[in-house]
Amino acid sequence: MSASKMARLLEEKERTVRKRIDRLIEMGVGRATFVVEPTAFGYGIAVDIFLDIEQEKEEDILDQLLGFSQISYIAYGQGTNDLSLEARFKTSEEMYEFLRRVLPGIEGVKVKEFALVPRILRNIDEWTPPCDNFENC
Repeated sequence: MSASKMARLLEEKERTVRKRIDRLIEMGVGRATFVVEPTAFGYGIAVDIFLDIEQEKEEDILDQLLGFSQISYIAYGQGTNDLSLEARFKTSEEMYEFLRRVLPGIEGVKVKEFALVPRILRNIDEWTPPCDNFENC
């Protein structure tokens, strides 16, 4: 949302809103970012992927995974050898190739399981802490 729209909704001056945003960013409470809508570019297929990786090859594996434009999210899983990914694709053929050939082709990577994501109900860019975390809420 633009600062001018926030200012109108809050009945504040735009300059005041911009200063507050800048202060929150300086405090490390948030960050300004532009979020791309994947479907606008034809990436309508989302899949969650769970990997088992060899720890001694972890650094090389992560370097390779970070290089894939298809991957929108990477995180460590619960186990010491687990990685969790989210990836986006335009076609089911691209997804199939990535799951069956590309990922298993990385030395030290085993695809444990995956799940198609038919609809994302809330994404990370839409999350905020509960109201009681803020003053004057």
